Formats: sequence, structure tokens, C-alpha cells
Amino acid sequence: MILILPEKLRRAVSAIFARAGCDEAEADTVARRLVESNLAGHDSHGVVRVPRYLDLMKAGAVVPGRHVKVVIDTASLVVADGQCGFGQVIGGEAMALGIEKARRGGVGVVALRNASHLGRIGEWAEQCAEAGFASVHFVNVVGAGALVAPFGGTDARLSTNPFTCGMPRADGRHVILDFATSKLAEGKVRVALNKGVELPPDVLLDNKGDPTRRPKDLYTDPRGALLPVGDHKGYGISVFCDLLAGLLTGGGCNVPDSPMRGRVINNMLTIVLDPAPCGDLPAAMREMENFIKWICQSPPAAPGQPVMLPGDPERRHRAERSENGVPLDDTTWKEIVEAGASLGIARAEFEQAAA
Repeated sequence: MILILPEKLRRAVSAIFARAGCDEAEADTVARRLVESNLAGHDSHGVVRVPRYLDLMKAGAVVPGRHVKVVIDTASLVVADGQCGFGQVIGGEAMALGIEKARRGGVGVVALRNASHLGRIGEWAEQCAEAGFASVHFVNVVGAGALVAPFGGTDARLSTNPFTCGMPRADGRHVILDFATSKLAEGKVRVALNKGVELPPDVLLDNKGDPTRRPKDLYTDPRGALLPVGDHKGYGISVFCDLLAGLLTGGGCNVPDSPMRGRVINNMLTIVLDPAPCGDLPAAMREMENFIKWICQSPPAAPGQPVMLPGDPERRHRAERSENGVPLDDTTWKEIVEAGASLGIARAEFEQAAA
């Protein structure tokens, strides 16, 4: 493992995307949000994605320079098309549209389709919370094939289909729930593969439907399959992520004959809510803080490990990694260096970044 200061890592990754064809602002946005995922402790959605994004660019599956295209615009609803642009750009633009709707009318619904990989969905809930709004996000994945077995099944029929909620707090310690509806996000399997470590038990099936702990079994042909989180409960949420994000955005569900086959496309249905029109906002905020205090005062099951809220682990990781650096395994770093070298960026620039 190596440790890289976040700003140095951001500059190195930004240089890669600029050399690959992004303008300076886009390259910086993609790099910044990938590094932010590492800072939050979600390495699966961080710079490990750089080589894959470059492959998608070369194949024309993600197109630089694209922005949100508004297809339908009503008082409370925006249907927007990401035009296969970088999700780190498209997602932020789409959330800005929803926030503006909620600011004007109390609620804003964004039906976003055809965005390339949106990254860590919790970032979009954080964007809404920073603006003072609650939000709910349903996401599906089309084009990349199935990765997750349905409850009771033995082969992949669903994708990792994230579900996310956010609630703002006055002190900025927003409550952010963000999880894949599979027991592990695919990127976490990729990180384990790069590290050369086994997966936890009861997470993955091989392509014969048998339990396995080998990360490589997800990437065979035919693929293995991740299991749904929470058994039938997570499976049910995953189904609705496909229905709500796929059907109501017009982006489609994850089926074998998807017209987006070969891409990694996210569709996302987002509901942004202004807490203020719902009643006495100061009283509601006091009630929330009392509720949070009540929850977090539960005696810890393990000494020295107090109860945390959704969003607390990300804050802890962010504080620690911002000070000490982002840890990257040797394989991931080697792949990033090689990606830069393939674009004519001197290896010495990356070695300096890692110092």
C-alpha cells in the first residue's frame, strides 16, 4: 500500500483525463469526485475506476464534453438526458435542477437517464443536503450486464442498483444513507481483486451457482453473481430501483437486449424535498436532534465503538485520509500509472505525486 495526499492524487488523475480528451473543468470535476470517494472511504468508487473510464472513452461509451439535456420541464419535474456524459458532471448538474425546483415549489423530481457511471450516489444526497434539502435516490445500471442474483436465484439478473437518502442538519453533519442493493458493490470486488484478498463469506456465487470467496469469480465468462443485501428485502429494493429509475426516466431496465449494451449507464430517479414547507422547521430540526441523540446513546455492543449514524463513517474516513493521505494498493496505483503512460504522461510525474 502507498499513501498519496488527496490534492496530489487529484492533480495526477485530472492530468490523465485532460490528456484523454476532457477539457480542464471536466477533467478536474471527474478527478475531484473520484478522489472524494476515496476520501469518504469508498475506494470502490474512487480512482480504481480510472482505467475503466479510459477504456469506455476509447470505445465511445462515455463521451467527454456532454452536459444534461432537459427533455421535459414542469413545475415540479425535470426529465433529463445525460447523453452518455461523465456521471461526475451530469449528476451534479441534474441535482442542481432538482434543488432549484424544490427551492421554488417545495419538491423537485429529477428523472435522469443515460448518464455514464454516476460514481458514489451519496455525493448527490450530500449536494442536496448542503443546500438544505432532503432527498431520495433510486438508481439502476444498464448496458454493463447483470451482476446480482435475485433472491432465491443462482445467476446474475440484476445490477448493484444503489439506494440513497439524505437529510440535512444545521451543523453540516448530514445523515446520508447510501448502499448498493448487493452485499458488496462491484467496485469493492475489484478492489479486493487488486489487493489479492478473499471476499467475506456469503457474498458471491461462482458461475455454477456455488458459494465462493474468490473475487475473480465475478469476472469469468459466464460471470458469477453477487448476492442481494438483506436477502429478500434488499432484493425487493433492487427490483424497485430498476422499475423507478428505469421505467420512469425512460432509460430502461437492466435486460440483456438493452440498447446501451457495452456501456455503463446509470438512470436515477431523485426526489428533492424542502423541509421548510412541511411545518415548523425549527421544531422539526430540534426533534431530529433529539431523535439522533436518543439513538446514539445506546450502549455500544463493542467497547469504544459508539453507535454511528449513516454518514458518520464517511466523515471519519474523510478526516483521517485528508490528513494522512489516500491509501492505494500497489495494483491500483500501477494501473493508474500505466494509464497515464499510455497517454504520454511521464511516469516520473506519478512517482512525484506518490512521494
